[in-house]
Amino acid sequence: MRIWIVGASSGIGEECAVEFASRGESVILSARRRDELERVRQRCLDAGAAGAEIIQLDLSDTGSLEGLAQKAWDTYGGLDILLCNAGISQRCDTAETSVSIIRKIMEIDYFAPVILTKCILSRMLDAGGGQLACTGSIAGLFGSRQRCAYSSAKAALQRFYETIAAEYGDRGISTTVLIPGRIRTDISLSAIEASGKPHGVMDPGQQKGIPADKAARIMVKAIYRKKREKLVGGVELLMAYIKRFFPSLASYISSKVTN
Repeated sequence: MRIWIVGASSGIGEECAVEFASRGESVILSARRRDELERVRQRCLDAGAAGAEIIQLDLSDTGSLEGLAQKAWDTYGGLDILLCNAGISQRCDTAETSVSIIRKIMEIDYFAPVILTKCILSRMLDAGGGQLACTGSIAGLFGSRQRCAYSSAKAALQRFYETIAAEYGDRGISTTVLIPGRIRTDISLSAIEASGKPHGVMDPGQQKGIPADKAARIMVKAIYRKKREKLVGGVELLMAYIKRFFPSLASYISSKVTN
């Protein structure tokens, strides 16, 4: 199969790329840092990828995304799977978060994947079908402290994908929303603080999360099985069920949990 992974230069995206490669798939790797993409590309080839190509992109430059989506589609003569994994988090309370930071996070975590998804969706419909997958977050299931924009963006993206499933499921389009909890990646290091600077700290909860390669194996299996939704993580995933059945308790826990 032909798979485009957006956000493939580290963490979950990198490990998903290598997992797909180990199954003999053809992958396209996208992110901002070309040097890191070259490193991941070599890992994919060593793992057994049928092909591994790079398309460098910057999700904050939304005006360039439609052309890059066409380039990705043309690379292997079409795509079977799009995995929108890239994103950025935050570490600041709502009152301290400027609208410019909220807009930046929404642009990268919501509008950019929406643009890419719409571009590929139209082509998949013309081709007779395909699969669209995105990495959401457990933070998108309920309000989380110091995540006002991040939680909002992930919630919006998850609902966007559910809408596509409702509209196009009978036309050969399947969607998979991956909902990770705490995964041991560098996402907290690059999270935006109120000053606009990177957080630069590995949060204790993040440090205790499951390894990225383990998360990737679960995610890739869910994509192959065309699961509509898949929770990925450890004990923190209990919050998804607490939110569903005991919303008041979930609100209380959310107010106490920090990083």
